[in-house]
This record gives sequence, C-alpha cells and structure tokens, in this order.
Amino acid sequence: MTETPETGTSQTPTARSYDGWQLSEDTRQQDRLFNERADAHERWQNEQSGWAVFAAVTLLLAGGFQLINGIIALFRSGIYQVGRSGLVVNVDYTTWGWVHLALGILTIGAALGLIGGYMWARVLGVGLSVVSAIVYMAFIKAFPALSLVVIAVNILVIYAITVHGRELKDADY
Repeated sequence: MTETPETGTSQTPTARSYDGWQLSEDTRQQDRLFNERADAHERWQNEQSGWAVFAAVTLLLAGGFQLINGIIALFRSGIYQVGRSGLVVNVDYTTWGWVHLALGILTIGAALGLIGGYMWARVLGVGLSVVSAIVYMAFIKAFPALSLVVIAVNILVIYAITVHGRELKDADY
C-alpha cells in the first residue's frame, strides 16, 4: 500500500483516483479500449455517410447532365453524330429531349430528397439511375463519351444509395 500526497489515504499500486473514485488498472484499460472503439466506430460512420453524400451529389450531377442533354436535343440536335434512324430506338430528337428533361428534373428532385434522408428519394434515386443507364445505352451512338460516363456514374450512384443511403437519415448536415 502507498500513501497519496494529496489525500493522505493509502491505495493499492494498481488502483488510481478518478474524481474521487478508485479505478483499478483493468477498469482503466477497459475504459480506454471502449473509447478507442467508440472513436473508430464514429470514424467508420463518417466514412459511410461520405458515400451517401457522394450518391446525393452525383445524382444531382447526373440530373444536370440529363437536363443539358435534353436542352441540346431540343434546340441543337444537329450536333449529334448520328441521325435519329441511327439510334437504338427510332425517335426524333425532340421526343428524346423531353425524355431527358423529365428524367433530369426528377433526378434532381430525388437528389434533393436524398440529401434530406427521405426513403422515397432513395427508391426514386435508384429507379431513376436504372432508367437513366438504360436510356443512355439507347443514346450511346449519338453521344458515346457522355453516354459511357453517365452510365458509369449511374452505377456508382446505385451502389452508394443501396449500400449507404440509410446514413443520410442519421447524418447531421
């Protein structure tokens, strides 16, 4: 037993004073381990919500791509490499433009809802990403580079929403 200079009381060598309480070395070790695990869990949660934020921002970006592509198809359809008969689906660019505009507006709405953590936005975001990937597959001959980029972005959005979309509901942004 040793005597502490502050209180004049004696304690065992493995116990230390903690705000008036005596903690054993085992308890202090468990407390430190608990705090380390809590910190690691918090870091892990922040990383996971990062994927969810990525999904929301990327969905917003994909909606912007669709809006721009829709406007181009409506007003400047001559810049595409093939005519409407060269597309997988035989439609004119005016119809194609309206489809892209509608998808873009819905996608941007889903992205804003996803940022708010709403379940309907997660479902709508995944559905619109699937539809967008299919639509851009049909549009691939008219604008191959943009189509491939948007299809890849849609696949990443589907992954991020389905695996990590729930974290936006609990995140404090």
